[in-house]
Parts: sequence; structure tokens; C-alpha cells
Amino acid sequence: CGSASTWHTGANSRIVRTDMNKDKLREEIAEDEGCKYEIYLDHLALPTCGVGHLITESDEEYGKPVGTVVEQERVRNLFALDIAVTIDECKVLYPDFDDLPEEAQHIICNMMFNMGRPRLSKFKGMKAGVDARDWNKAADEMVDSRWYTQVPNRARRLVDRMRALSE
Repeated sequence: CGSASTWHTGANSRIVRTDMNKDKLREEIAEDEGCKYEIYLDHLALPTCGVGHLITESDEEYGKPVGTVVEQERVRNLFALDIAVTIDECKVLYPDFDDLPEEAQHIICNMMFNMGRPRLSKFKGMKAGVDARDWNKAADEMVDSRWYTQVPNRARRLVDRMRALSE
């Protein structure tokens, strides 16, 4: 809980604090992912639970059948951990992540949560657009992907938000 805080030099060389609103980020991702207190298969038929948590061998839910109940506290803990990992992964892929506009941070985090770093790292054109702060180029590259057709409603919303950064 709380905010991810960073410090950087602002106008007139004074130190300013910027906070990414993690509560808003969690709300956005939960809205896109949905929340189920049981094991289910995601759109790629992978075992998942809670708020889009992909079940791996290290999870206590691993190997349990679809429909197995997952307690609310467990779902909360998994989501908190997944959000922290997502933000860390964004900072690996985008070393200047903390300097991006908050809206861009949220879009990238949403995509990272959905796809993971191995897949999102293949969005080289999008990354080039973000690095250049060319939000329309980044949005165009998001559209030019298989992801855009796999999760069309989410993708359209995120593309629209990326384009709005140009305005």
C-alpha cells in the first residue's frame, strides 16, 4: 500500500517529490483483470486466480483443479506482490520509468501486469516512442501487435490513454 516515491531535480534545480498513485494503479488493473476467489483459466487457458495472478509451481495453488477456492486474504497478498513485481519489471525495461508522466507509468504497468516483461520487451517500437516521448508513435506500435487483438477492450482503452498524452 501507499505510494512509490522518487526524488528528482525539478525546475530551478530544486528537489521535488513525485508519487505514482499506486491505489489508482491497483484499481485500474483490478478493473481490467477482474477478481475471482477461485482458480480459473485465463484467455490463454493458463491457471490463474485472484486479480490475474498466473499460478506458477511456487504457488500453493499449483496443480489444484479449476474452481478451487482461494481465500480473500491470499488474493490480496498475491495482488500486492504482483503489483510490486510489475513496478520493478517496468523499471528494468524503462530505466527512466520514474521520470515518465504518471499516466504513461500506469499504462506501462497495466501492460506489464497483463503480459510480463518477456512479452512487453518485444514492443520495441512502443519503447522507442515512450523513450522519445512520442506518445502517438507508442500508441501506433501498441495497435500493431497481437496483444491488441487478444485483449481488444483493454488495449483500446490503453491506446486512447497513450494518445491523450500528446494533447
